[in-house]
Amino acid sequence: MYPLRTFVKDPGAVLDYSFDWTADGWIGADTITGTPVWTVPTGIVKDSQSNTTTVATVVISGGTAGSNYDVSCKITTAGGRTDERTFRLQVRDR
Repeated sequence: MYPLRTFVKDPGAVLDYSFDWTADGWIGADTITGTPVWTVPTGIVKDSQSNTTTVATVVISGGTAGSNYDVSCKITTAGGRTDERTFRLQVRDR
């Protein structure tokens, strides 16, 4: 089990967050196929998303200062494997 990655953003910031599926060697020579599914909780906004064959990226805005949000991304690979990863977004006035 990997520790939950945590990021801090200001409520007015619009920032991108990515999962590089090659970072821990998991995806190997396999590739992301189709569109990753991002689960973004109420209170923050998924402005857009994109991906390459190995990296999934989401652009997020909004949030309430003092709140934490868990954002998840699920991928499917060309080889038929699936994985889901989550990060915590802490919204703080900066």
